Amino acid sequence: MSEASVAVHADADLLAQAVAARLLVKLLDAQAERGQASVVLTGGRIAAAVYRAVAALPARDAVDWSRVDVWWGDERFLPAGDPDRNETQARAALLDVVPLDPARIHPMPASDGPAGDDPEEAAARYAAELAAAAPGTAPLPHFDVLMLGVGEDGHVASVFPEHPVHYESRPVSAVRGSPKPPPVRTTLTLPAINTAEEVWLVASGADKSPAVGMALAGAGSVQLPAAGVQGTGRTLWLLDRAAAADVPTRLRSLR
Repeated sequence: MSEASVAVHADADLLAQAVAARLLVKLLDAQAERGQASVVLTGGRIAAAVYRAVAALPARDAVDWSRVDVWWGDERFLPAGDPDRNETQARAALLDVVPLDPARIHPMPASDGPAGDDPEEAAARYAAELAAAAPGTAPLPHFDVLMLGVGEDGHVASVFPEHPVHYESRPVSAVRGSPKPPPVRTTLTLPAINTAEEVWLVASGADKSPAVGMALAGAGSVQLPAAGVQGTGRTLWLLDRAAAADVPTRLRSLR
């Protein structure tokens, strides 16, 4: 597992621009090395800003989008097209703008999809889709970069503090009783998240600073799931100054 590094940007707009530029470079590097690239998306305000920034960058055309696989770290278990779904947000901000291969876009099942209103079946179906894209008998494909938001309580994806999903060993889990609405979700589990080559934790705003500071100070992952996230090659915290207020100066790389 990798040691965490921290990059701090002046404000949310610059943070979104910087993450967008990093993402394009990472996709290009992955395609140069492997011929294709795989990204796991997240949701939230700063994620939407990142996706819009990617769409606006002229360098986006350097990526062969037909050779990019798109996955999600978690999803609200709502009908397809619901504005609160992470998929809906990502499509509007980026995915409908770039020439992706529809077969390589892998949204988590919606509540009106083939799994019906059963989130456990939806989680099982997504796990099967991941396994089908994996090499050999591996349960998961290679993830070049997996993006995560960080909640005020330190949750990542839909793994919440002291929630039963924290102990789940399967790659995908249903979530019932989420402390944030809606109460029913599906999520990659921490073991699945931690298979990614690079994990980027992106946070903006003063309300995130206590959780960010505690995670980087070594808090326990049960109480603060963000503290339990590590990429196999790199773990990168991408923050604005407000979110980094409680991060020790020695850990910061200012931009």
